[in-house]
Amino acid sequence: ERERERERELGRGEEEERIKQAPYPVQSPMQGSIPQPWDHDLSQSQELVVFVLLFSAAWVGALSMGMIFFCSPIVSIFTDRLGCRITATAGAAVAFIGLHTSSFTSSLSLRYFTYGILFGCGCSFAFQPSLVILGHYFQRRLGLANGVVSAGSSIFSISFPLLIKTLGAKIKLAQTFQVLSTFMFILTLLSLTYRPLLPSSQDTPNKRGVHTLCQRILAQLRKYFNMRVFRQRTYRIWAFGIAAAALGYFVPYVHLMKYVEEEFLEIKQTWVLLVCIGATSGLGRLVSGRVSDSIPGLKKIYLQVISFLLLGLMSMMIPLCRGFGGLIVVCLFLGLCDGFFITSMAPIAFELVGPMQASQAIGYLLGMMALPMIAGPPIAGLLRNCFGDYHVAFYFAGVPPIIGAIILFFVPLMHQRMFKKEQRDSSKDKMLAPDADPNGELLPGSPIPEEPI
Repeated sequence: ERERERERELGRGEEEERIKQAPYPVQSPMQGSIPQPWDHDLSQSQELVVFVLLFSAAWVGALSMGMIFFCSPIVSIFTDRLGCRITATAGAAVAFIGLHTSSFTSSLSLRYFTYGILFGCGCSFAFQPSLVILGHYFQRRLGLANGVVSAGSSIFSISFPLLIKTLGAKIKLAQTFQVLSTFMFILTLLSLTYRPLLPSSQDTPNKRGVHTLCQRILAQLRKYFNMRVFRQRTYRIWAFGIAAAALGYFVPYVHLMKYVEEEFLEIKQTWVLLVCIGATSGLGRLVSGRVSDSIPGLKKIYLQVISFLLLGLMSMMIPLCRGFGGLIVVCLFLGLCDGFFITSMAPIAFELVGPMQASQAIGYLLGMMALPMIAGPPIAGLLRNCFGDYHVAFYFAGVPPIIGAIILFFVPLMHQRMFKKEQRDSSKDKMLAPDADPNGELLPGSPIPEEPI
C-alpha cells in the first residue's frame, strides 16, 4: 500500500509539472500565470484561435493573386476603351499605392484592402495590357514574342527570393513593403513607353431620336461585354477545364516553403526551390512559345494537357520525396509546367474564337480562374491543420490539374468532330441546291441570273 501511495504521489507530481510546462498557460489578471486544472482545455482553445488567425492571414496573399485574374474581364474593357498605355500606367500606380500603404498598417483587415485588393487589382491592370500590346508589333511569331516577354517574370522569380530574404534579415516587414513598392513605381514609368501602332476603338456617333438612353446603354454594354465567345462549345469546355485545374494550381507555390521548413529542419537554403521553379519556368515559356507557333490548329491544347498532368503528378510527389534533392527535381518540373501553360494560353484563344474576340476570351478565362485560385491555398492550409501535416494538402492539390487535363483532352477531338459535321452539312447543301447543275448550265425553267453590278 505504501508503494502504491508513493507511485500515486510521483504521478501527481509529474502531472503538475507537465501542466506548468504547458505551451499556453492561463494569463489572468487575478491569478497571474498560475496553472489551473482547466489549463489543458484553454490551450486547445488558444490553438483554435491561432489556427483561425493563420487561416485568415493566408487569405490576404490568396486574395491579391485572385484579384489579378478576377479583374481581367474589366481590364479588357478598359484596354479597348482607353488604350494599353493609360490602363497599364494607372494599374501600376494603384499597385504602388497598395504596397506603399501596406507598410503603414499592421491590421490584418486593412491589409485585405491595401494588399489584397489594391495591389491585386493594380497588378491586373498593369499585366494584361503588356500582353495586348504585343499584338500591335508581332503577328507571325506572336507565341515566341509572348514567351520572351513572359519569361521576364521568371527572371524576377529567381532574384526576388534572395532579395526578400536579405531584406527580411536586415529590415522589418514595413520597410520591405516600401522597397518592393519602388519596383511598381518603376513599372509606372515603363508603362508610359507603350505606343500602340493600331488605332484605338472609337465610339460611334449617337443617333438622336432613334434610340433611347436605356437602349444606348445596353448597346454599349453589349459592345464591351462580348458574350458571343460562350456560344462556342469548345471555348466553354476549354475555359471550364482550365478553371477546374486552377483549384490546385497555386497550392505548391504557396505552401512549399512552409512544408520544407517542417519536414527538412536541417535545410536552410529553401529559396533554392523558388529559384529552380523560376529558372525552368522561364525556359518553358521560351520553348513553348516557339513550339506553339509550329503546332497547327487546336493541337496546341495538348501542350496544356501535358502540363496539367505533370503538374498534378508532381504535386502528389512532394510528400513522397524523402530528400531535398527529390524536391529540387519536382520543382524543376513544376516550373516547366507553369511555363508551357502560361505561354500557350493566348495562341489557343486565337485558334478557338479568332483574333477579333481573343481579347475578351482571355479576359473571361482569367476571370473564371479567379475563384478557384483564391480558394485553393486556404483549403490546403485548412487540410494541413486538420491532419497535422501537408501530405493530404498536396495530394488534394494534384487532383484538380489532372481533372482539368482530362477535360482539355477532348476539346481538339470535339472541334474536329464539329468541323467534319459542318463539312458534311455544307456538301449536302451543295448537292441539294436546285439552282444549277454540276456542269454549270442552267436547269430547265430556271430564271436567267442578273448581271452583277
